[in-house]
Amino acid sequence: MHGLMLHCGTNTATLDEVEAVPMPDATDSFSPISHIQLYSIVRKEFEAVGLTVAEEAHGLYRNGQRYFSVLKLTNGEHADFSLAAGIRNTHDQSFAAALTFGTYVFVCDNLSFSGEILIARKHTRFIERDLPGLVNRAVGLFSEKRGNEVKRIEIYKETELTELVMHDLCIRALDSRVVPVTKLPAVLEAWRKPLHPEFAPRTAWSGFNAFTEVLKGGNAFELGRRTIRLHGLFDRLVGLDRLGLGLEAGVDADIRIADEGGRQEALALGRLFVLGSYHLG
Repeated sequence: MHGLMLHCGTNTATLDEVEAVPMPDATDSFSPISHIQLYSIVRKEFEAVGLTVAEEAHGLYRNGQRYFSVLKLTNGEHADFSLAAGIRNTHDQSFAAALTFGTYVFVCDNLSFSGEILIARKHTRFIERDLPGLVNRAVGLFSEKRGNEVKRIEIYKETELTELVMHDLCIRALDSRVVPVTKLPAVLEAWRKPLHPEFAPRTAWSGFNAFTEVLKGGNAFELGRRTIRLHGLFDRLVGLDRLGLGLEAGVDADIRIADEGGRQEALALGRLFVLGSYHLG
């Protein structure tokens, strides 16, 4: 299994299978969003802002109750990586519907996300009516932020990373729940003996990819959360939180930084956003 499908693991699904997932009944407090409807609207909005999807993969979990897809964008391609987006949706109310944004590294199939935009934290009876507008604003914010991804990787590549600092990052990654303690030896192995010559330089970019190499092929839902935290660690290391590259979210009537317990890692750099007036009940 190669490419984007690797990140969906054994849960890889076709679009026909995604479309065939039955919708649960709505309740007074929850109106489900169809997986295929959310995917279709996101694809349409990407095309509307000039972002072309070159490759995609879909995954279904918990008997179709949870859906995650990964989209690789062609006009976000650079020499060794492409911009990528993820779509997340659930029917069991375990997660909010969201659009995640990040990068896909060609040489190793490593995928990471640096932030997520919550499309709706509560699915009300008006969600179907409001969904196109919410996705439109989410994709618009994604498009505005894509330049930050390119600049972030450039700075990672320019920042020297010593063995001592890498060891410290491993402990911080453990404390931040990026990786479990059982995977730390594999991270250090990937750092000391990189599988690809592109990661031979002792830089933050090579260290970052040592982590994502080990995270590859796991639960797609967890990958988003873990790599957002990982980016938080490396961004602080290289000083992105002090360079003013526009990583913080603007606050206005429609887009607000989420105030959600347990997400301090993402909130520290303002990478978690809420669209519209939907809140957890």
